Formats: sequence, structure tokens, C-alpha cells
Amino acid sequence: MENANTFVVQRSNPDTIAQPVGQYSHVTKISPNAEWYVFSGQIGTDQAGNIPDDFNQQATNTLDNIVKVLASQQLTPDHVVKVNIWATVPIDWDHFYQVWGATFGATPPSMTVAYVQALGLPELKIELDMWAAG
Repeated sequence: MENANTFVVQRSNPDTIAQPVGQYSHVTKISPNAEWYVFSGQIGTDQAGNIPDDFNQQATNTLDNIVKVLASQQLTPDHVVKVNIWATVPIDWDHFYQVWGATFGATPPSMTVAYVQALGLPELKIELDMWAAG
């Protein structure tokens, strides 16, 4: 996916530090006239509001929900500046990066990952919150 939003969101990885250890960008620069969007944490509910027990299905649903909430504001994943990932169990990175890459493509946003003891509902295993600019 090419970053169709290059005048608002620009990403880079400086050659003065090690390359990212995952699929993210070290630096995300926002143009001065951009509108900022802050989204509540997105979870892995399906369309009916059900939360699957399987971690990978929760991760897939979460990224699908991110695309949908962005679209509700006429935004795309290219507008995402930063994603914070909160997980209660070890992340299956092979699966996660498959759906992450399908969502964000070759220019992924900046990312932080944290493992926590619990999220807002006991059945939640992953939650992502994000900031976007457009």
C-alpha cells in the first residue's frame, strides 16, 4: 500500500539507529495544518458484538474494526500516526503481522506494544488504540 496521504503523514526510519525490530516506523511526521483524530481502543468484537475466544481472531477483528472506524471519518490506514497495542497473552506475531501488513502495507505507523494483566473486559486478549491525522 502506498501512503496516499503523504502531504499530511510522512514516515521514516533514520539510518542513525537500528532498523525497527518489527513492522513499524520509528518516525511519523504530521503536517502543521492536519486535523487530529484520537480513537478509543478497538477490540476484537465481530459485527454482532461477540468476542471470540481465539486470540488470532480477536486480532483480525480488531484490525478490521480499525479500518471501519477510520472509514467512518473518511480516513484510511494511511492516516494513522501511532498505534498502541495492549495484549494480555503472547502475541502470535506471524498472524498479527499478516493482518497488520494487509491493513497498513509497506509504510506502517509508529507502534508501541505492552503486555498487561487485564483489559476492560475479562475475555479481551488484545486492544489497539490509535491516533490519526487527515
